[in-house]
Amino acid sequence: MAGKSKYPEQFRRDAVGLVRSGRAVREVARELGIHYATLHSWVVKDRERQRPGGLSPTPDDRDMELVDLRKRVAELELEKEILRKAAAYFAKEMGR
Repeated sequence: MAGKSKYPEQFRRDAVGLVRSGRAVREVARELGIHYATLHSWVVKDRERQRPGGLSPTPDDRDMELVDLRKRVAELELEKEILRKAAAYFAKEMGR
């Protein structure tokens, strides 16, 4: 279906992203000059793709998810290190 669309894939992802950020479908469609039903169908397909067992994610979706997950792992590792140091500090202080 992506081959038959007159809208580029990146345009569709960006439009769906605007809706996912909390904006109304009708508002975004009006601003972008596309029909409400068209944007709505893109949003529905995106939601299906996000659901476990839904449509297979695109390679771009997987790449973006991988970047997000790596950032989250780095944050969690930093938090763990801070907590480890804090626990060692307090254990030392309690032992005095």
